[in-house]
Amino acid sequence: MDSAIQIDNLTKSYGTNTVIKDISFAVNRGEIFALLGTNGAGKTTTLECIEGIRKYDSGTIKVNGKVGVQLQSSSLPTNMKAIEAYHLFCRWNRVPVNLDLFNLFELAPLKNKQYIEMSTGQKRRLHLALALIGDPDIIFLDEPTAGLDVEGRVSLHGYIRKLKEQGKTIVMASHDMAEVESLCDRIAILNKGKIAFTGTINELTNEMGEQCLIHIKTERPLQTADCEQDYAVFTTQNIGDTLLELLEICKETQNTVIDIKIERATLEKRFMDIAKESIV
Repeated sequence: MDSAIQIDNLTKSYGTNTVIKDISFAVNRGEIFALLGTNGAGKTTTLECIEGIRKYDSGTIKVNGKVGVQLQSSSLPTNMKAIEAYHLFCRWNRVPVNLDLFNLFELAPLKNKQYIEMSTGQKRRLHLALALIGDPDIIFLDEPTAGLDVEGRVSLHGYIRKLKEQGKTIVMASHDMAEVESLCDRIAILNKGKIAFTGTINELTNEMGEQCLIHIKTERPLQTADCEQDYAVFTTQNIGDTLLELLEICKETQNTVIDIKIERATLEKRFMDIAKESIV
């Protein structure tokens, strides 16, 4: 597929601290791509370098298309009205004022509402409308549904899917693994400034194997690295062998088994496993 964004050997430091370490990846045209990582992994800095709002030390960034960036919650003056912000961004983008987007995101009732008076969901809808005013080919969304209720999240997810149907390329950062799994075609996971994984959710699952979690509650706690409330938690790719081993241990130590739960590892669990791996 054609690349909307191509990153090659990107490096960025703050003083002596190198936060992005020679990373390379591509975003395909027309896909929803998520950049993931724990706090401090370098994802925000990477996005800002791609967006052109932060300088980088070395490497190349090629962006093939017009860019729209979703604002953060504190980006507009508190006393600015929704319609004033919309007019301002039309002027910045040098396009005639057309209220189609304003109405599409149900902002008409908020026309004269000041920014400080808007709810989180209303601000998110305004931010997305402002990002789309210039009819961009590539849209950057940073935690697009953070702070929204269930109805607001479902509504915004619908808008994002419609943008993809229109052929837009969407690059997003999110801590919500359910959101990522629902929306994204591919993901990249950053770990300490390096790319630890790039690919689809299925490829991530295949790479890590069909992991399952065995939660076992016993009269006396079992020795384990993971613990969840009163349960010891074991990760395995072979439920039968691991479960038999655990039951044998309980039998030999006369430790009564109270409850057992088995579940497949979530995307969040796989993400955390990769995001916290040691990288040389």
